[in-house]
Amino acid sequence: MFYGEYTHNLDVKGRLILPSRFRDVARENSIDKFFVTRGLEKCIFMFSEYEWKLQEQKFKNLSFTKQDARTFNRMFFSGAVDVVPDKQGRFVVPQYLKDYAGIKNKTVVIGVSNRVEIWDIEKWQEFYSKSSELFEQTAERMIDL
Repeated sequence: MFYGEYTHNLDVKGRLILPSRFRDVARENSIDKFFVTRGLEKCIFMFSEYEWKLQEQKFKNLSFTKQDARTFNRMFFSGAVDVVPDKQGRFVVPQYLKDYAGIKNKTVVIGVSNRVEIWDIEKWQEFYSKSSELFEQTAERMIDL
């Protein structure tokens, strides 16, 4: 559903613009509201409302008697906020999420199928550099074509 890599700056009000391709996908799928929260590898995850509900159901089913499940759910859900982009596709990224992801101004917004990830550009370049070297080996271990 969401694919590609786009570089965007935060505006003076701390808003980020959703890439036009992602806005098109949202419009085509009647997506008005998104949920943003702490992601993994110090990025921000962004889900459509529908995808958010699917993820929420999975994580609610984790056993609260397990410390890892409690810790994950606390970090994931306490960081969550719903956002509705304006007509130009802009939305405010809460300061605590920018702090978590180390975002100062320049971001990379990537589509990862059912979610969008928002990265500080330097963190993305570092992640990409490390991961691209292992891409084929990872595919070999994970994918059986």
